[in-house]
Amino acid sequence: MTTERSGDQFEVRRAKLADLRRQGVDPYGARYERSHQAGDIHAGFSAVEGTHVGLAGRLMAVRGHGKASFADLQDQSGRIQLYAKVDTLGEAAFQLFSGLDLGDIIGVRGKVFKSKRGEVSVELSEFTVLAKCLRPLPEKWHGLTDVDLRYRQRYLDLIVNEGVRAALLARTRMVASIRRQLDARGFIEVETPVLTGLASGGHARPFVTHHNYLDMQLYLRIALELYHKRLLVGGMERVYEFGRCFRNEGVSTRHNPEFTMLELYQAYADYTDMMDLVEQLFSQAAVDVTGTTKVKYQDKVLDFLPPWPRVHLLEAIRAHTGVDWSQVTTDAEAVAVAKGLGIDAGLQKTRGMVLDELVSAFVEPKLIQPTFLVDYPVEISPLAKRRPDQPDLTYRFEAFINGGEVANAFSELNDPIEQRERFLQQAQEKAGGNEEAMVIDEDFLMALEYGMPPCGGLGFGVDRLAMLLTDSPSIRDVIAFPLMRPR
Repeated sequence: MTTERSGDQFEVRRAKLADLRRQGVDPYGARYERSHQAGDIHAGFSAVEGTHVGLAGRLMAVRGHGKASFADLQDQSGRIQLYAKVDTLGEAAFQLFSGLDLGDIIGVRGKVFKSKRGEVSVELSEFTVLAKCLRPLPEKWHGLTDVDLRYRQRYLDLIVNEGVRAALLARTRMVASIRRQLDARGFIEVETPVLTGLASGGHARPFVTHHNYLDMQLYLRIALELYHKRLLVGGMERVYEFGRCFRNEGVSTRHNPEFTMLELYQAYADYTDMMDLVEQLFSQAAVDVTGTTKVKYQDKVLDFLPPWPRVHLLEAIRAHTGVDWSQVTTDAEAVAVAKGLGIDAGLQKTRGMVLDELVSAFVEPKLIQPTFLVDYPVEISPLAKRRPDQPDLTYRFEAFINGGEVANAFSELNDPIEQRERFLQQAQEKAGGNEEAMVIDEDFLMALEYGMPPCGGLGFGVDRLAMLLTDSPSIRDVIAFPLMRPR
């Protein structure tokens, strides 16, 4: 089996491809019947020892020469050692096997045993070429160390980097865990429009497109919220959606312009129910992915076990900045406070926008263990129900883990008159230069006028939770194909 590294290896492998065809071997075979995956055999060796199994996967390593050799076969579940010898395969088949390249995909049949070194192995009785690999794989990843290149050629990253495969598979288990929990609680999974006439339901700059036939401007959705609430108006009482959202913003270790959001809405509930639900969903997902509620993330151990602390937002501001925000009543005062704390808030910032920046700068970095910040001001919570006892605040919380936001939830505003007033205030902010302010959604307001039951709503970034549960430092590590700048 060859491991040549010269620049002409592509042509060498093309020649081998032609040679296979001359021998009557189809280098891109058809359906192959497997009885097991590699992980099955490792996990259940005692039950399959001495039996014949069928496997398929990619050749990743070869050891030995002469009339016998060992090789590693890799499938989605892991690797298993193959043992090939001329006495069993026959001279012609053994020579064909010896001529295969690292990266070739084959199907194999053979007997399960343990080698003299105690390694679970399969002694080949036959094999089938399923896909010839024409390009050399990076050897132990030394040939593809550039992080940018790894994201661009994710298929190579997945082939060679076991950690990447493990992270994406763990993400799948996490999503399955959340879906099971919601289904068990009577939530109905729904789908809502990705292309919308208004970019509504969140604070973000949208991607804009054009529908030629209808000659109308459309937006890729920035959130799922307002369509879900329409469903509650229509009588659906518990709904959720794993939805792709799109925000025309920057790229960082925690932001990708295309991301997955889970949003859910529960009629006759409030934001305390949503806090309980976040604790349950997140802690059970941690157990289902990692086996424990105590999750190692980088240099920390994060404990997802409920209950999580519930901290009043304005108390957190006072504790970390010394500012009594209730005494800050105007935009100008807010900007002055920010400057006094060393934050350049800019002349166009509103009181609410300044508060957001203070939370990001002084409070979020301190919230390492799972924590709820509760009761946000009205001016930065246009869709949340106002507290009657403190009318400048709303029934809203955000959940933070490892210094970053992971969830946002409200007791949802269902008063159509007040909702219109909130939208009008947002429109004024947009006219004043806040590109992320919401727009007025007349159809949504009409829906509210038919009556929406009191409800709790929750949204959280699936990718961010996956980062925490897979010990991934970047959101790109848990997105199969992150957006990349053209080379």
